[in-house]
Amino acid sequence: MIARYTRPEMGAIWSEEAKFGRWLKVELAVCRAWSRRGAIPKKSLKVIERKAGFSIAAIDRHEKKLDHDVLAFLAAVRDRVGREARFIHMGMTSYDVVDTALALAMKEASAIVIQGLMDYARRLKAMAAKHRDTVMTGRTHGVHAEPTSLGLKFALHYAEALRNIDRLKAAAERVAVGKISGAVGNYAHLPPALEESVLHSLGLKAAAVSTQVVQRDRHAELLTVMAIIGGSLEKLGTEVRNLQRTEILELEEGFKKGQRGSSAMPHKKNPILSERIGGLARVVRGYALAGLENIALWHERDLTNSSAERIIVPDAFILVDYMLSLANRVLDGLVVREDRMKENLGKTGGLIYSQRVMLALVKAGMTRERAYKLVQACAMANWEEGGSFRDRLANEIEVARLLKPDELDGLFDPKYYLRNVNVVLRRLGIR
Repeated sequence: MIARYTRPEMGAIWSEEAKFGRWLKVELAVCRAWSRRGAIPKKSLKVIERKAGFSIAAIDRHEKKLDHDVLAFLAAVRDRVGREARFIHMGMTSYDVVDTALALAMKEASAIVIQGLMDYARRLKAMAAKHRDTVMTGRTHGVHAEPTSLGLKFALHYAEALRNIDRLKAAAERVAVGKISGAVGNYAHLPPALEESVLHSLGLKAAAVSTQVVQRDRHAELLTVMAIIGGSLEKLGTEVRNLQRTEILELEEGFKKGQRGSSAMPHKKNPILSERIGGLARVVRGYALAGLENIALWHERDLTNSSAERIIVPDAFILVDYMLSLANRVLDGLVVREDRMKENLGKTGGLIYSQRVMLALVKAGMTRERAYKLVQACAMANWEEGGSFRDRLANEIEVARLLKPDELDGLFDPKYYLRNVNVVLRRLGIR
């Protein structure tokens, strides 16, 4: 992933130095397990533990000749350890190292993303509480529908963030498995008890059964969850982008001093963070597709997953981590324009109260079919001619017969639509 979208803590997990460091950690854990079984002399283990190391340059030099990264890594370690290196990688296949080390990386990276999601959720919760009584126009199909609460909008995103935390925790647990079971997973040269001992020491679980690799449905699930998280962040960004349209302008991304919105138009303030989230969400969804393609490998494995995973796994974590930081910046700097919300509530002359009027007429004795037709006729006339929807209704004989003027006035109160918002917020623990 390019440096522009890589935050330091997450980027460090996926560096070449960190990757080979995890490989060495796995190899040393296996050597210790073998030594406990008497297969590696304690004196040899001490030499291995003291001398084992590598340099990226040495690995690169060996790989140019061997064209195999794990063998190149082992050769670089052997250069430092010497004769006792014959005990390293004993009975193992490359992916005993690679998959187990990858599980360590995904476990660590998942913890960072989970923390980012929790930070994001806390912001949404605070915004929901703060704006529970901020009334605004609700829209369906992009068209004014009925009044709603800005706090309810944030509560919606908060509930989704909580689900994403649960999803990621579950998926992270399922990928936190390794395997030390040999070339086709049959433990021909490595007893299962040794595998369990090694993985326990590394803080991982053993896959119940494996081939040459840990099965890729686990990784596909994780990448799909990452894509869902990306989609949820895009959902927030899309809401901000739409509400920042000049014609609406109810929300705005923060715009810091000295910032420029356009190279050509000095007046521009654009929702660039939300747009960036939307663009990167598309990339993460692509990674999920590649992860799903990696599930079906030939027999005990082929190599088609390897090249894709070198890109999609690190990059998915790096991008989602970055996207969460962008979403948090959007929320921290968000400008809420309640004056515009109030203005937009009145833009249709009261049409957004049509359902309440219809229900009041039904309650007063009119059939629902007649009430719908009458209210719709007045509404359609208002669309074309403008004016006050309330006054147009008041001039209808059937309405005037059933609803007194003060009763009709009471139907046009936007606060009425917020009366049960607190019930929803309490369900989510928002006080």
